[in-house]
Formats: sequence, structure tokens, C-alpha cells
Amino acid sequence: MKLFNNIIHNHWEGQRTKGVFSPTTRVLGFFSHLYGMGVTARFFVHRKTEQRTLPGFVVSIGNLTAGGTGKTPATSMLATWALGEGYRVAVLSRGYGGRSGKNVLEVSDGHAIKAGPAEAGDEPYLLAKNLHGIPVVISKKRYDAGLMAHEKYDTNFYILDDGFQHLSLRRNLDLVLMDASRPLGNGHLLPLGPLREPVDHLRRADAFVFTRFKSESSDAGAMASLMKKFPDKPVFQSAHIPDKLVFPNTNGIYEPEFLKGKRVTAFAGIARPDVFRDTLLRLGAEPVSFVRYGDHHAFTAAEVRELILKKESHKADLLLTTEKDWVRMENLIGAYTDLAYLTVKFSLLGGESRFFKMIEERMGHAQTHR
Repeated sequence: MKLFNNIIHNHWEGQRTKGVFSPTTRVLGFFSHLYGMGVTARFFVHRKTEQRTLPGFVVSIGNLTAGGTGKTPATSMLATWALGEGYRVAVLSRGYGGRSGKNVLEVSDGHAIKAGPAEAGDEPYLLAKNLHGIPVVISKKRYDAGLMAHEKYDTNFYILDDGFQHLSLRRNLDLVLMDASRPLGNGHLLPLGPLREPVDHLRRADAFVFTRFKSESSDAGAMASLMKKFPDKPVFQSAHIPDKLVFPNTNGIYEPEFLKGKRVTAFAGIARPDVFRDTLLRLGAEPVSFVRYGDHHAFTAAEVRELILKKESHKADLLLTTEKDWVRMENLIGAYTDLAYLTVKFSLLGGESRFFKMIEERMGHAQTHR
């Protein structure tokens, strides 16, 4: 399975050799074709089905590709803004990776966390941990989650985390996030590429947000092509900014600059681990070893011991990971004090007032047409 995932990853990264029509490519291409047929059939069925409507404003934060665009920090930023504006906010998630058998699971009531990452999934748990005063509710049927939030908290501002493909619920604003360096990956549908649906489906979006935007290295050609293909879509750029370095077992919190000159053994089980590694290099850290795991990797006690031994054998100053990885292993680390995680925050670049004005205008439009 690990070898198969690595093969797929190489295609996604655009690292294919001249053997474009290799047996592996043909097999992945065949399944990609079947996947595309399934997507088309699914959308045909949903066009015949009436969407359900929640009592309030619904904004979806989603993407076109499989992971790696930074939806969780973006959801956190938007939820915090809406709460500050006086709205009664709730985050609705499907709880990917969680093992809850409940139709609706309340991860947080905004004050107390009621479900851990194993039950809720790492991303909803992380949102619940960081969002104070904002309930986080998960359900495969986001309408049921939203209805529970409305009945219990009188919610009037709903954020669908990873909601672009959730077609059964009506939304007032669809935001699609795309990594600026590779907005469409290699341009192919799963599993040959990372696309969850065809590019033409971006016509459903109300606005594009290019994440991890760096003018010197972003794929300007791909972005320009998308903007030409969808000229009516507002476009925003954003960055994921390193925020804090946290040592959870000592309660030590430092600025990211603390990492400058530090020898680190780093690891990440996220959609694009090398993004984390590149961040550490930009901060001046020296990754003497870097371990990559699959997205949403479920850590074991043996793996944690192995990572600690690797850190000690390389004489590294600390063991370092992402905040999302930390929540999946916090019960395994014990009293070990040399582990830290890096938090990031989502920041709009240059278009913040325009972004929030767009949301407020959509809200006014929604209230007018009720």
C-alpha cells in the first residue's frame, strides 16, 4: 500500500518520466476514467434532488484537489472573524478520519471539548481546540449538524469545512481554495491526479482563494489560465504564516524565530509534508532528518519511540511536527519534553477588506431574498 501511494504521489507531483504511457500510468488512467464517470453520475443525480436549506448564512470552504490547500487555518480565520462581528457561528464538518458511529457528533460546544481526534477526526478536533465560543459539529449530513447547532445555539452563521463536494446542502457562498504553486496538481482526476472533480466544475464556486501564495515561485501560468477561464470569479491570495512554536509538556511557547540555527528531527503526516519541511528551512532550522507519513496518519507508540530515538541519534535539539500531527499523537508522547509543534495562521494578502465586504454583501443579499 505504501508503494502504491508513493507511485500515485509521484504522478500528483508531476514527477513522471518520459514513460507517460507506462503500465502504471495506464492503470491509474483507467481508474481515473471510472472515477470521472462516477463523479458525472453523482452530479446528475444531485441536479435532480432539491438542496436542503439551513436557517442562516452558509459559507463553504472547500477545494478541488485532494488535500493540501490549508482549509483548516482558513476555516479558523473566518469563524473568528464572524464571531467578532457578532454572528452566532458554528463549524460543520464531515469528520474525516473519525470513528464516531453517531449521525451527529458535537465535538465542542464552544467551551468544552466533547470528543477526541480518534472519534471526531484530527481537523474537527483541532478546530474545536482552537476556536473558543464557536461550536464544532460533525455529520456526514451537514444539514443535520447545522440543524442541531441552530436548535441548541441559535446559530445563524454556518461554515462548512471541506464543503465544496457536499451538494445536498444549499450555501450562500462557495469559497474554493487552491495551492498557488500547483492549483490543479497535474491536471488529472483521482487517482492519476489529485482532482476530486473536473476543472469545469469550478463554475459552481463564488470566489477563488490561492493559498501559500509566493510571487516568486507561484504558478502564475496556471492561475492566469484559471482567471481567464472564469473571469467573473473574485480572486484572493493568502499565505500560511508560522505563528507559534509550542512545547506542550513544558507549556513553553516561543516565536517561530526560535528555530533559527536549531538542529531538528522533524516529521509530518499531512497531505504535503514537504511544505512543512520548506517552512522549517525558511525559518532557519536545520532538519537533520525528516520523516514523511501519509495524510491523517494514525501514529503508534512504536513509531513515537522510533522518532525519539532518531532525534537522539542525530543529536538534534528537538523533535518537531505540525499542530495537526500533534493532536493525533498527544496521548502517546508521555512526559517527553523535547517535542514541539509549529502552529500556522491564515492571512489574506492585500485583499482583506474586499474579502470581508464580499461576505457582507452576500449576507445582505441572502437576507433580502428570504
